[in-house]
Amino acid sequence: MTASLFRILALIRKELLAILKDPRSRTTLFLPPIMQCLIFGYAASYDLNHVPYVVLDLDRSAASLAFTAALDGSGIFERMATLQRATDIAAEIAERRAAIAVVIERDFERHLMADGTAKVQVIADGRNTNTAGTAQGYLSTIAADFVSTWRAENGRPPPSGVTVTTRAWYNPNLETRWNMIPSLIGTITMMMTMILTAMSVAREREAGTFEQLLVTPFRPYEIMLGKALPSMMVGLIQATLILLVAQLWFRIPFAGSYFVLYLSLAEFLAASVGIGLFISAIARNMQQAMIGTVVVMIPFMLLSGLTTPVANMPESLQYLTSVNPLRYAIGMTRQIYLEGAGIAQLLPEMLALLTIAVVTLPVAAWMFRNRLV
Repeated sequence: MTASLFRILALIRKELLAILKDPRSRTTLFLPPIMQCLIFGYAASYDLNHVPYVVLDLDRSAASLAFTAALDGSGIFERMATLQRATDIAAEIAERRAAIAVVIERDFERHLMADGTAKVQVIADGRNTNTAGTAQGYLSTIAADFVSTWRAENGRPPPSGVTVTTRAWYNPNLETRWNMIPSLIGTITMMMTMILTAMSVAREREAGTFEQLLVTPFRPYEIMLGKALPSMMVGLIQATLILLVAQLWFRIPFAGSYFVLYLSLAEFLAASVGIGLFISAIARNMQQAMIGTVVVMIPFMLLSGLTTPVANMPESLQYLTSVNPLRYAIGMTRQIYLEGAGIAQLLPEMLALLTIAVVTLPVAAWMFRNRLV
């Protein structure tokens, strides 16, 4: 047992030296996660800070002018033009000069003063459904606030009906990066871990040292552990770098337990390493290992819930995501980071990852044993 442990430690040392000795490898392993985290944090955002719009004011009253002033002063909407004819709207949206067009109907002020049910038509560019939907939501909120304020300033009672006051838990300002950055802890870590694991054996085959490894006293499971553990260690380091960027650069508050987070990541990396070892066992060279990793990683990302909720996917695909370790990792990191979830709350995801690891690692060991003999 002791001799086996020393052999595994020696192989781990060898793998770490092969990874870290090359300056290009060090840069590739540690700089891209930070750069990807920064790019996703700033570029991959669904938040709207600038919405170009045009307005067609058919009422031309004090109330309509006050309403458009409220839009202009919101800091979100920027008026690109004040139209004179309804026929001009199509050209403005078709040429992408405006994302939405606001049409203020005639008798806007009279209806507003009478019962607070004045009509405003919003025409949105449906080529970008996310922007259109978000912009309409912002405009509806501004319109509701304007109606209440206008009637109060003009001595009218507030409009009848239900007043909705919204409050977002875990992400008070509804910033996309609060949801995106914690998810990258699992996504980027899995990508790099699988690449390292899949290419470890392929690199030795290309260098001609794989045959030398076969004549050593190493057993197949020792080779597998010696290849897997360094990748997991590097994955944990990369996860730590992303965590530091999230907290120190983007100032996203961490609500959970670091122990629970790293315990979850260890389970997740064990499942990911099993898949990477399976790829490395069947790949004959580094090119095949890289292609195999990309072929596996892209569906994992699409079916992970990173950008679209799993609940919105077709039912058949939802069943398929149950074997995707990245789906559970993203859900767990979000819950731990934003909600402060504990082990009891994360038990279903942790059991699912444990099941995937229990299946993939023995399969990878079997593949190694059959490829080595």
